[in-house]
Amino acid sequence: MSKLNACLHALMKKKIFATAVLITCFVICFAAALDLNGKWIGILKLPDSTSFAVGYTFKVDSDKLTGTAHMPQGDVDITDGMINGSDFSFNVPVPDGNAPHTGKLYQDSIKMHIVYKGQHLAAVLKRSN
Repeated sequence: MSKLNACLHALMKKKIFATAVLITCFVICFAAALDLNGKWIGILKLPDSTSFAVGYTFKVDSDKLTGTAHMPQGDVDITDGMINGSDFSFNVPVPDGNAPHTGKLYQDSIKMHIVYKGQHLAAVLKRSN
C-alpha cells in the first residue's frame, strides 16, 4: 500500500508542477500581449464637438513610463509617467500647467481620460504601424 501512496504522491506533484508551469506561461504571454511600448494614435473629441488627431509614443521601463505626446501644435515630452499593470498615468506640460492623463491598456486599444483646463476629455487610441 505504501508503494501506491508513493506513486499517487509523485503523480500529484507532477500535476501540480505542470499546472504551475502552464499558469506561468499564460501570465507571461498575457503580459507580453499587453504592451504599451510604441506609437498610438486616435481622435480627441472636445465638448464643442470639434475633434483633432492626437498621438503618443510610449516607452515602458519597469513601472516608469516616458515618451512623447504628438499634438497639432507640436511634440511634447510627457512627464511623471507611471504604469501599473494595464493602468497608467502621465502629465503633458501645457501653457499654465499640466494636462493629467490616465489610461487603461486593452488588447487592441487604449482608453484615455484627459483633464485640460478643467474639462474632462476622452480618447480611444489604436496602435500605429
